[in-house]
Amino acid sequence: MTCNLPTGRRLSSDEPHAVALVDPLTGLGNARYLRQSVCTLADERASDPAPFTIALANLDGFKPINDLFGPEAGDRILRQVAHRLKACVPESATVTRTTDDEFAIVLPLTFERKGAEKLGQMLKEALSAPFALGDRNVRLSASFGFAVYPFAGGTFEDLLKSADTALYRSKRRGRGQITVYSQEIAQEMKRATALEQALRNAIIADEVDMHFQPIVDLRTDTVVGFEALARWCDADLGYVSPSVFVPLAEERGFIDALADALLRKAAQAALSWPKELFLSFNLSSAQLTDPATSARLLAIIGQVGLDPRRLELEITETAVMADANVAQRIVSELRAAGVRVSLDDFGTGQSSLGRLRDFTFDKVKIDRAFVSRISVDRASEHIVRAIVSMCEGLELEVVAEGIEHSSEAAKLKALGCGMGQGYFYGKPADALATMRYLSHREMSRQYAEAAWESVRGFSARI
Repeated sequence: MTCNLPTGRRLSSDEPHAVALVDPLTGLGNARYLRQSVCTLADERASDPAPFTIALANLDGFKPINDLFGPEAGDRILRQVAHRLKACVPESATVTRTTDDEFAIVLPLTFERKGAEKLGQMLKEALSAPFALGDRNVRLSASFGFAVYPFAGGTFEDLLKSADTALYRSKRRGRGQITVYSQEIAQEMKRATALEQALRNAIIADEVDMHFQPIVDLRTDTVVGFEALARWCDADLGYVSPSVFVPLAEERGFIDALADALLRKAAQAALSWPKELFLSFNLSSAQLTDPATSARLLAIIGQVGLDPRRLELEITETAVMADANVAQRIVSELRAAGVRVSLDDFGTGQSSLGRLRDFTFDKVKIDRAFVSRISVDRASEHIVRAIVSMCEGLELEVVAEGIEHSSEAAKLKALGCGMGQGYFYGKPADALATMRYLSHREMSRQYAEAAWESVRGFSARI
């Protein structure tokens, strides 16, 4: 193994340069000590290269806790994390602190994936217990990435890189995840990186398009607005689902660039519609944690010239939960400027009723999971009925998503649902096709009115 550091025996604490290997906050070894420990272990096993494992543990959500309670409280948490890790790992293991909220562990007797996952689960549970901060307790979770030598790398750098790749994949999957590096994971991450570069280039070249799906008044079957939906078809990759590229833009930190470009394009398209039609646009989780979001969005529609009262922003409960205080401030600022805000995918979150109490929304969108079964499942019908009734009492408008059949539309009308959207009323279409759709609807309306006038005139003559 390539190390470029002295290997062999470990330094004792009374040696003059031992301090260079110690993390002063926790008393654990630092990043240099991690390197030395790995290289020493590899040297010891050079003649008979038995596997060993390194693990990276990263605290989820440590920065907000540190910001909220202060750096002194953050230091206390880090010292408690160090203590718990040392108490949980085998006696032969070495625990180090490599960065602010990241720890690394060398595991000489962990030889394969199952053993790493088992240990990871134990460490995860240990770090999920409350941390004491004087008269209060806080909870955190941790994500883990494991790499087994020599399968995940023959040098220290490669092994650490593999563990970091596994950790990054854990972070992508959510909080408290455990990943052991494999070639399949490496390929997955490589594809994600290639996709990221292609998406960044597509944003610069203005190749991510907007399609628009009609939202109708169920009482009259007239179009009242359109939801803007991102679409991307890459020359090499083909069609890429927004469920793939939008989360990727969030994870890689360029969701603002993507969202700003899409909102600008959608707002420009909406200028060509009749002025009574609104534009509905989705906000991401990352945008609802950025205090600058409302000012940036209002600046974009101001530059385009779209009346804020014609804009409706959709947010999900999951997005709101990421940072409720910041999200609430953003929602308040947008509504104060005339923008309407709707709660999307209602009924699928963990505390939707609480969000309706804590936030001020203009509209609720019933998730398609209930709408798609409303004609065949009594439970879904009762849930939709209850949502419609509740929103009527709260003076909230209601939109049913995912209407695909006339029977669903008829049932929703009978239940008193005000608005709906879905393939039954129109599939998402690009800006040009949307204008053709509106022209056709207007011509049909005019034809119907002319026909009715003829009938009335004929009746009057009789």
